[in-house]
Amino acid sequence: MVDSAPQRIGLIAGNGSFPLLVLDAARSQGSQVVVAAIKEEASRQIGQHGAAVVEWLSLGELSKLIELFQREGVTRAIMAGQVKHKQIFSSIKPDWRLAKVLLNLTTRNTDSLIGAIAKVLEAEGITLLSSTAFLEPMLADEGVMTRRGPSDSEQTNITYGRAVAQHLSRFDIGQTVLIAEAACVAVEAMEGTDAAILRAGGLMKSPSLGNEPSTLSRALTVIKVAKPNQDMRFDVPVVGLRTIETMKQAGATCLALDAGRCLMFDKPAVIKAADEAGICIVAEKPVSHIPHHTA
Repeated sequence: MVDSAPQRIGLIAGNGSFPLLVLDAARSQGSQVVVAAIKEEASRQIGQHGAAVVEWLSLGELSKLIELFQREGVTRAIMAGQVKHKQIFSSIKPDWRLAKVLLNLTTRNTDSLIGAIAKVLEAEGITLLSSTAFLEPMLADEGVMTRRGPSDSEQTNITYGRAVAQHLSRFDIGQTVLIAEAACVAVEAMEGTDAAILRAGGLMKSPSLGNEPSTLSRALTVIKVAKPNQDMRFDVPVVGLRTIETMKQAGATCLALDAGRCLMFDKPAVIKAADEAGICIVAEKPVSHIPHHTA
């Protein structure tokens, strides 16, 4: 846990409510927050939450980010809020410092890029903290969190889906899979979790081949996992009320998460909405290492 002594914390704010929650929680625990808000992603509401400083930066302005934190005496920072994958690798206009990071990447995925940025920040005296440092009560609890637990068919989907998701997540493809009757219907890619859920729902409502109806049940199970050895400083799995609404729209009946590794924004409201929709939410301890199979 972060200590409660007055301190200055940097916040690199991406999209969604995540940065706002971190900002509010940090302030409630006595911290002054210096916000580096990403112009292409962050909500304009960030300026209404009592931050000590809010400075708007473009996605590629790594030097300005470092200069802001050093000028404001920030030595510890949190990265919160998603930056769309397509923004990172197609819309970005890097400054010289970020261009150097990009040129030295051996793998062009989010983990590699943000990990390299974290090393640059560290070298400049700025340590990235866990993105959940102020939000630990929002992490998924182990066990069944809703009124009902998974049915036998949902549990079968969870067992199969977790194995699929854990292997895929190693390659930074996505952290969510959609399963029906132990068959993988959809895998999250750059479009994000909600779009993947809706895509799976659309597949379940459409004929599989020509005019032949699908033989799969339309009841989908959503499995969202952390990466093996998840770096909690960035890209932590997140669900919220919109996840439940999207699941209802897609005909999904069960949500399986990694306990202690997935954030649930507005957790009581999420659980209440799931109960009202008849959706089960369950979390299991994450697998920290996936062995490689040999022939």
